[in-house]
Amino acid sequence: MDKRAFLKQFLFAGAAAPLFLQNLERWVSDIEHLSPEQAAQDEEFWARVRSGYRIKPDYINLENGYYCFLPEEILDNYLHHVREINYQGSYYMRTVQWANKRAVAAQLAELADCDPEELIITRNTTESLDTVIGGFKWKPGDEAVFAEQDYGAMQDMFRQVADRHGVVNKKLSVPNHPRSDSEIVELYANAITPKTRLIMVCHMINITGQILPIRAICDMAHSKGVEVMVDGAHAIAHIQFSMRDLHCDYYGASLHKWLSAPLGAGILYVKKEKIAGIWPMFAEYGAEPGDIYRLNHTGTHPVATDLAIGNALEYYHNLGPARKEARLRYLQQYWTSKVRDMPHIVLNTPSDPQRACGIANVGVKDMKPAVLAETLLKKYRIWTVAIDGAGVHGCRITPNVYTTTRELDAFVKALSEIKA
Repeated sequence: MDKRAFLKQFLFAGAAAPLFLQNLERWVSDIEHLSPEQAAQDEEFWARVRSGYRIKPDYINLENGYYCFLPEEILDNYLHHVREINYQGSYYMRTVQWANKRAVAAQLAELADCDPEELIITRNTTESLDTVIGGFKWKPGDEAVFAEQDYGAMQDMFRQVADRHGVVNKKLSVPNHPRSDSEIVELYANAITPKTRLIMVCHMINITGQILPIRAICDMAHSKGVEVMVDGAHAIAHIQFSMRDLHCDYYGASLHKWLSAPLGAGILYVKKEKIAGIWPMFAEYGAEPGDIYRLNHTGTHPVATDLAIGNALEYYHNLGPARKEARLRYLQQYWTSKVRDMPHIVLNTPSDPQRACGIANVGVKDMKPAVLAETLLKKYRIWTVAIDGAGVHGCRITPNVYTTTRELDAFVKALSEIKA
């Protein structure tokens, strides 16, 4: 189905709808003749994109990895959905909420390149992956493998299944600067034993931005009879990929990060033949064992968010997935290339452009990350987040499409001046 037709058919028509994307469509038409890499460097175009955001002037925001706030056009549509659902009340909830949610989920499945019957909308990556970890049919002595760089909430869930079911957790450490894909694959392969049941791996490590070779890890694990769950919190709408090509069994991601959907939106992908093997987080006996919607029962929830995901998808497709990925990678390379050779700087992200995209992590030698983050904010009015652990000591830097090279120049200047 055509994406515009999708919005017209399934999203509310209203005062906000005629304004949606008209500016972006006009701006994109001016640069459609450029390759994504050329467009990535067209500062006039990205300044136009920036004009669609309400930017807080108090600081330069280089911490979009937690939450990428919405462009005004998506926000206007989201608020319209909130008002319309409030207007319709229980009539909406009892008639079309589930059909609308499934329709948006189908569009997300198209983005991820998977069967619509394999993907559901959740509230975030943690809910998605904890559903799998907690719902996996563990036996005492079963082993799980994950990295110390993985997100803390999922590590906590593995600790809980260890306490509850006698699962043995094996933790490894991913190098910040691997020599090759095979080094990463072998790291996970060496952790596997005949008792290993599940591996968790990051598509893009949240604290460094390193992109891992998911397909190779999955193929290796499957050859040993082990299933793979991927944390894609930072990958979807950031880098382009196909779920079919990854060969993973489970995949969770957040949509309020790089898709710029409202807070509280995520996805869970489960390979069709694996669905029946997962216990739901909340009991749901009205669906067949192989129906992924049996894993989607969480009670009454903010359904306006589901509809706004459709608006965020439309914005993303109009901006252009390849164009956005190229811009994010360009921004990261723009500033890291200027500081990588500074003797007092430590970069915790690979230099190879294919091993990272928009996210990078930088530290100052002999300076605590918290001190660096505080200095950047108080002295230079630059907002970041400190990471201090799992072999990573620095500040995570996550620009977005509205970020300018002038802002990154200010960041580079700050790093050149800051010494321990």
